[in-house]
Amino acid sequence: MNRSDLQNLAEERLADAEVLLASQRFGAAFYVIGYAVECGLKACIAKQTKAEDFYDKNLAKNIFKHDPAELANYARLSSRIEQSGKDDPAFARNWALVSSWSEETRYESHTRAEAEEMIAAVQDPDHGVMQCIRRYW
Repeated sequence: MNRSDLQNLAEERLADAEVLLASQRFGAAFYVIGYAVECGLKACIAKQTKAEDFYDKNLAKNIFKHDPAELANYARLSSRIEQSGKDDPAFARNWALVSSWSEETRYESHTRAEAEEMIAAVQDPDHGVMQCIRRYW
C-alpha cells in the first residue's frame, strides 16, 4: 500500500461514513469516519518515506496504531495542528473530538447526533480535520 492508496482509502471511508449515516447506522458511521482520518494521517507519514531508505523499525511498528494524536505526531503534524487550533478555535474543537476517536468505538453505540458531529468535525470545509490533513498528504 502506498501514499496514493491511503489517500484514496481515506476518501472512500469518508464516503462510506456518509452512506452509513444516511442508512441510520450511526455507530458504524462514527467508527468508519475515524478510519478515514487514520488513512489520511498514514498518507502524510508515507509522504515522508523514500524508497531507497532502509525503514525505521520503530516507526514501522508504531504507525500500525489507531490513535489519531499519535499518528499526527508520527506524521510530523502535531505542531501544525496545535498552531491551527490556536488560530482557529473551531478547528481546535474539531481536532479535540476527532483525536478522542479510538478503534474501541467499534464496541460502542452512537447516536445520530454523535455521528453527525464526528463527521462534521472531519469534513467541515473550513475548519475540518481532513482539510488540514489534505494539505500535507
